[in-house]
Amino acid sequence: MQGRKHKFCTKLYSTYLRKWWITIAIAVCLLILGILITCEFTALINLIINYQVALRPGSQTFGWWAKPPVEPKISVYVYNVTNANEFLNNASKPILDEVGPYVYTESWEKVNVVKNENGTLSYNLKKIYIFREDLSVGMEDDVVIVPNIPMLSATSQSKHAARFLRLAMASIMDILKIKPFVQVSVGQLLWGYEDPLLKLAKDVVPKEQKLPYEEFGLMYGKNGTSTDRVTIFTGVDDITQYGIIDKFNGRSYLPHWLSDNCNRLNGTDGSIFPPHIEKDRILFVYDKDLCRLLPLVYEKEVQIKENVLGYRFTPPENVFGDVESNPENACFCPAGQPSCSPKGLFNVSLCQYDSPIMLSFPHFYLGDDSFLTAVEGISPPDKDKHTFFIDVHPTMGTTLRARARVQINLAVSQVFDIKQVANFPDIVFPILWFEEGIDELPDEITDLMSFAETVPPKIRLVIIIALFALGALLFLLALFCLIRSSHRQSTLHLEGSNYLATAQFDLTKKKAKEPKN
Repeated sequence: MQGRKHKFCTKLYSTYLRKWWITIAIAVCLLILGILITCEFTALINLIINYQVALRPGSQTFGWWAKPPVEPKISVYVYNVTNANEFLNNASKPILDEVGPYVYTESWEKVNVVKNENGTLSYNLKKIYIFREDLSVGMEDDVVIVPNIPMLSATSQSKHAARFLRLAMASIMDILKIKPFVQVSVGQLLWGYEDPLLKLAKDVVPKEQKLPYEEFGLMYGKNGTSTDRVTIFTGVDDITQYGIIDKFNGRSYLPHWLSDNCNRLNGTDGSIFPPHIEKDRILFVYDKDLCRLLPLVYEKEVQIKENVLGYRFTPPENVFGDVESNPENACFCPAGQPSCSPKGLFNVSLCQYDSPIMLSFPHFYLGDDSFLTAVEGISPPDKDKHTFFIDVHPTMGTTLRARARVQINLAVSQVFDIKQVANFPDIVFPILWFEEGIDELPDEITDLMSFAETVPPKIRLVIIIALFALGALLFLLALFCLIRSSHRQSTLHLEGSNYLATAQFDLTKKKAKEPKN
């Protein structure tokens, strides 16, 4: 009877031990899980963000991309020439009066969107501009005097043509009464006015050489749906390509420059970038009017809203540098080294039908001082007012705030054989500058960004603490019980040995008492 009882106790003890060994195994698993979450939780969250960010038709992100819930603004500042006659007749410096801002709000929408089989989307961009009198200093019909861009472009291009062509051009301009300066309204300067030279070109220039517009305006044809067909990567197959341009009007490279590196298109439109942005990454933006990819480098962290942190990216200071200061700009020289732009200017004539248009930052910021001293009335550049920047959410890759600030200049060449411009010296003449961008995103989007930025780390911390605490508690409890059980097992073995010795002694004694045969 006692033997059976001993065997039962031994079996019960084995079961008891097995239970605590299982508890230790569970505790170890919890600790390992805590270590894995410590190391891999961020990667898991990034996968979730990648899935949510990628452009999938029907998703919330796609809807925001197709019709952004923002109200961009463009503010235009025009350089009004106040001494045009003195400049032409007395060789005086041009005196400019900066007037503005003339403010327009914009609405953006991607239309004719088509999903392609290679993980891209193709679309046309529709932009509608609405003049905002309440935000402007004047009206669109305010009159300004500015250089006659069509005329001065034609005369500058004729500088190296045959002399009889220049004389013929002078005669035509005499007949048409074309002058080097025009008096137009701000609205006409931006959106278009009938120009006699363009009208003449429409009638006499061969069809294949005609310009694609009948009026002249610095923003002519931009109020509406663009004819440019843009194809971008959705990021569904490769999030590192999210928002990157694949083709522009069917081209994978620009046709303008001297190398594939300068003709690259693999940037974004500036509204989105591949997510998980590090401070050492270079962002690239492409805009047709820039005629190139514009590199942006990290400058500093900025606080957009509470719990929403952004990285500010700006162009490198030598982005419009001369070849000496930035050798990479050599391939942007339209006809080799002699045609390279001086410091602070970028020649976009190849994108503007050979018109000698030069881009710079406003007030010739980061440019050569000679451009500013060649005119009067322009204040010295101010980084806070004139720099180009984009504030990007580093996790999502979405633009939080932006100021695209660019100045349009005309590089005029003196041509003595054309009497109308014989006194017009070689000069980089500023026409206007504009500031386009957004102030902030809607709360709906920034709240989501704040959630993505702040909640996952808190969840990670709670899970790690819970797993490590529970795992450690179970491990210590099981270890304590096993040590305690080990002590009991020693006692049980001792009692079992005493029981066996007693039983052996009793059996021997019993045999000794039995009569011998």
